[in-house]
Formats: sequence, C-alpha cells, structure tokens
Amino acid sequence: MVFSILMLTIAASGCSVQEQTVAASAAAAPARPLPIKGRLVSGDPKELPPAVAMSLAKDSPVTFAYREELTHDQYHIPLIVTALDPVTYVGAPLGDYGVTAFASLSIIDGARILGDYTAKAHVSKSYTLYSAPTHQELEQEARAAVREKIDQKLYDDSDRLAQAAASAASTPRGSASQ
Repeated sequence: MVFSILMLTIAASGCSVQEQTVAASAAAAPARPLPIKGRLVSGDPKELPPAVAMSLAKDSPVTFAYREELTHDQYHIPLIVTALDPVTYVGAPLGDYGVTAFASLSIIDGARILGDYTAKAHVSKSYTLYSAPTHQELEQEARAAVREKIDQKLYDDSDRLAQAAASAASTPRGSASQ
C-alpha cells in the first residue's frame, strides 16, 4: 500500500512539465503601419515585424535595416540521474531546449538616424522521454516574440517618429541643420 501511494505521488509530480514561453499580450492590437514609409535596405521582406512590413515603399528616402540573430541552448539532466529516477519513465522532464532571438531595426533618413530599436526574446521548452519540441518550433516562437517586441517599441515611439519624419521632410536635402 505504501509503495502504491509512493508511486502515485511520484507519477503526479513527474507529470508536471514546466514550460517557459514568451506569452503574447492578451490585448494585442492588430498590426498597423508606421507613421512613415521607408524602403528596406537590409533584411528579408518576408521576415519583418508587421508594422515595418506594412510601411514599405520603394521610392522613400527613409530606409529600414532589420536583422535577426538566433542562438540555441540546451540543458540535460545527467543520464545517471534520469536512468535511476522512476519519474523519468512517467514523463518527468529530462532537460530543456531554448532559443534566444535578438533583433535590431534602424530607421535612417539620409545621414539622420530617426530610430534605432533592439529587442531580445527567449523561449524554452522542456523535453521528456516521450516528447520533445522541435528546433524549428522554438525558432518560430522566438522570432514571433522578438518581432512583437520591436513592433511594440515602434508603436510606443510612433509620435516621435512622425515628428522626426515631418522635420526631415521640411529640411531641404543637402542642407545641414543648425
């Protein structure tokens, strides 16, 4: 009887897989374009944050430079520990896989930097003897999270960007601001 209770307790504690993910904001507003238009000089147009993608124009003097970097990490509980631990066989985590995405966006008008934004997002998921997340799944989640952070920074700064673009438009090209 004691052995049965012990096994049930172990099984119950082993089934709780801890998962750390970057949660999307509950009240996420739909994407909207920026108050300025720009052309992409660096980055893949299919891999841009939505606000930037919606603000592309081929003939704009303003330029966007976007870059993403991914790093992978993993943690494994030592095999000697997991092999001898009975909760391993009922689904306890054996470790976790993670992806960190770093993104940077520069908005430039001639020689003036209108905005420079960076963001970082980390996603990790545990794996068990019976299931594991794919690297592609983790990469997609990390990319989506970092793009959302860049978009949020752009939306928070949209009034300043609009003013900077308006003042840049009123300043003739080739003349220096005093």
